[in-house]
Amino acid sequence: MDAEQLTTIHGQTLEGPLLIKPRVFGDVRGWFYESWNLRAFNQAVGEAVVFSQDNHSRSIRGVLRGLHYQLSPEPQAKLVRASVGAIFDVAVDLRRSSPSFGKWIGTELSEENKHQLWIPEGFAHGFLTLSPTAEVQYKARGFWNRSCERAIRWDDEHLAIQWPKHALHGEKVSLSGKDAEAPSFSAVQSTGDLFP
Repeated sequence: MDAEQLTTIHGQTLEGPLLIKPRVFGDVRGWFYESWNLRAFNQAVGEAVVFSQDNHSRSIRGVLRGLHYQLSPEPQAKLVRASVGAIFDVAVDLRRSSPSFGKWIGTELSEENKHQLWIPEGFAHGFLTLSPTAEVQYKARGFWNRSCERAIRWDDEHLAIQWPKHALHGEKVSLSGKDAEAPSFSAVQSTGDLFP
């Protein structure tokens, strides 16, 4: 497994998230890879991670889920991959003490490239489905907790995430009712629903 830090569109490195690239062994018969290995993963992230739950979603092209995060006492970290299709996956730094506070990174995760994105606590997460359908699986550290759950608008002007909408072939972005009503980044800052 290889792991690398990602940079923002302006070249700034975000400390925390890592792009995980498993080693894939294949031939004309097919392929094999370890989608997760405790020892290799903990070495890559530099800490002992204990996952609490596995999640699995299926979406059609244009579905955008996010930007979601959970505050204390039950923040969540996620290891995300697309086992079917392709998504554009995003992490936004919500740690007020971070030099990259309010910055984002994004990368394509797909059935083809088999990449994964590690998103530690302190970040909001979202993804846009690029393929006709996509199945997204992620391991989570920390249980889902409705009272800790928060969201930020996917198209917030301050964050200015460059979602690859050109890949939707004319289809519109599709949101859940909850995500469509998510507050702006500035509103979240004013309520203090962020990380230290």
